[in-house]
Amino acid sequence: MRKLATIRRVNQILPIENAENIELAKIDGWQCVVKKNEFKVGDLGIYFEIDSYLPIEKRYEFLRKTSYKKFADGREGFRLKTMQFRGKLSQGLLLPLNLIPELTTTELGTDVTDLLKVLKYEPPIPINLSGQVKGYFPGFIRKTDEERIQNLPHYFTQFQEEEFECTEKLDGTSCTIYYNNGAYGVCSRNLDLIEDDANIFWKITHKFKIIEMLQNLKQNLALQAELMGPSINKNPLKLPNLEFFLFNIWDIDAQKYLLPQQRAQFIHSINNLIKHVPIVQKCIKIFEKTKTMEALLDYAKGPSLLNAQATREGLVFKSVGLIEDTTISFKVVNNEYLLNE
Repeated sequence: MRKLATIRRVNQILPIENAENIELAKIDGWQCVVKKNEFKVGDLGIYFEIDSYLPIEKRYEFLRKTSYKKFADGREGFRLKTMQFRGKLSQGLLLPLNLIPELTTTELGTDVTDLLKVLKYEPPIPINLSGQVKGYFPGFIRKTDEERIQNLPHYFTQFQEEEFECTEKLDGTSCTIYYNNGAYGVCSRNLDLIEDDANIFWKITHKFKIIEMLQNLKQNLALQAELMGPSINKNPLKLPNLEFFLFNIWDIDAQKYLLPQQRAQFIHSINNLIKHVPIVQKCIKIFEKTKTMEALLDYAKGPSLLNAQATREGLVFKSVGLIEDTTISFKVVNNEYLLNE
């Protein structure tokens, strides 16, 4: 589960030109605008990441003008997203500990997401994506949710010599299709869905005959892909047709992701019947090339490889080989894309 609200330490305070009442605070790899003199370097605070959905409470009322969001079903709250103030990027919210009296600890890194009833912001699911539910997402498959690099600043020194595959991050909806000892299924991000051609997840599974493909291979695998195209998430890349872009393969028996080269071999073995997410670089020492957080965030900017007229959402990096018997991966979201959400 994503840690949306945590106790963090302020690393740096920077002035904002021509701003009398605000300044910039840096927390790990993040930065956000705060009231002037509210924090000093070394102070602890509660940091709420972007995509946090805060409950309606008096202490958050100052967010109403910029962040209030109400859904058709009556749910309401404050959604945190990337913004700019006086030309400075602000991501998330940093509050002093004294505004959170229910805290039982001030230990650095403590996750207070549940304590503060913070949810991950999720837009309403269209009918064609929701489907009829068979059950929860299978426990024998890892869910698709890469960590943002801003929460992993230690990677810049820890993995400086490691090689990574770099792919384009696509902003559609994630889909997992699995075959496991004769059983099979199709999942949205959080749910296992009943077979139904009216549902986009099953429609595209049948279109590419993916279940049959997995049955013929007789391997216990889960294919994880991004569904893109008309009627999905406003179709940001303006794709004319419904598309399936593979980005991960989970080996159910080994409980590990296949490495990039193994994934490429799988695509070749099925005669390229399904597409792979666009590959930006097959092999790059990204922490040698971009030595700072700012440089890496700049590297994520650029046009999509699927539509040169559209801005890409960002990049995903996966280790080319195993690191301490596991794969290392993370995402770098394009801040220019976030500002236009």
